[in-house]
Amino acid sequence: MAKITETGWIWRDGEFVRWQDATVHVLAHSLQFGSSVFEGIRCYGTPRGPAIFRLEDHLERMINSCKIYRMDVKYSLDELVAACCELVERNGMDACYIRPMVVRGYGASGMVPFDSPVEVYLPCWPWGAYLGEGALENGVDACVATWHRVAPNTIPAMAKVAGNYLGGQLIKMEALRNGFAEGIALGPDGLLSEGSGQNLFIVHKGTIYTPTINGTLLHGITRYSILTLARDMGFPVREQDLPREMLYTADEVFLTGTASEVTPVRSVDRVQVGSGKRGPITTQIQQRFLEIVRGAAEDTYGWLTHVRAERASKQSV
Repeated sequence: MAKITETGWIWRDGEFVRWQDATVHVLAHSLQFGSSVFEGIRCYGTPRGPAIFRLEDHLERMINSCKIYRMDVKYSLDELVAACCELVERNGMDACYIRPMVVRGYGASGMVPFDSPVEVYLPCWPWGAYLGEGALENGVDACVATWHRVAPNTIPAMAKVAGNYLGGQLIKMEALRNGFAEGIALGPDGLLSEGSGQNLFIVHKGTIYTPTINGTLLHGITRYSILTLARDMGFPVREQDLPREMLYTADEVFLTGTASEVTPVRSVDRVQVGSGKRGPITTQIQQRFLEIVRGAAEDTYGWLTHVRAERASKQSV
């Protein structure tokens, strides 16, 4: 797996600090108890310069995740948007990955976090294809994980919190150890949930299916974008409970997420999916999505925040 490529600057609580200076104490609450909230946001290189995909939506989800965990973020959405845009420019980035983080720092000695300060960090760095070169074109091999996703009303799946990804780590490591690129998890009821860090889609007889938001999976922003695109392209879409065996009888399977974008799955548990390569509906949706985010097609949805235009508009006010 690719390692982080360091950039020059990280935004920390209203100011920019050097990469190596953006540190937290070993006894920070989030390090002890997994209580940090984070987002993953892609910035794409476009003909109009760097453009961040659904920046406000990601930051709103981060703020909402903080609300669930009683973390007070003292910065407004507009302030965070401006900070992300300046971050990209200050680091000289064209295409990159932005990782906003809200952490509970050093203070509380036990599980109750209220004596730990809430700190906000915005780093970014270059990021390529999450599941490897060629994954978007050729697809990946996946397996059904032995690890299940959390039950509703245990750990809130709608919150994008670091601790939620302990299960995802087990799912991913198990898949890699067994020769697969990705794992697909079931919910506690044995029905399909999501991948280790992606939402799941199945195509069967021309209809696109995806598991409903049921408290076991993240309400993905890319997921919602793909549902919107699919409906606007005329494909029938159904959000519903899905049994595991639909993976083996599907015509196409694909995964979506900020890192994964739209990645085809060519086999599940060594059972070939469809023709064993990227299917026609996956291809159409993937290409439409990438055309918009890369600036090759008009962004009629208003999904892109063009960094230089956003900064210019704020400076002229």
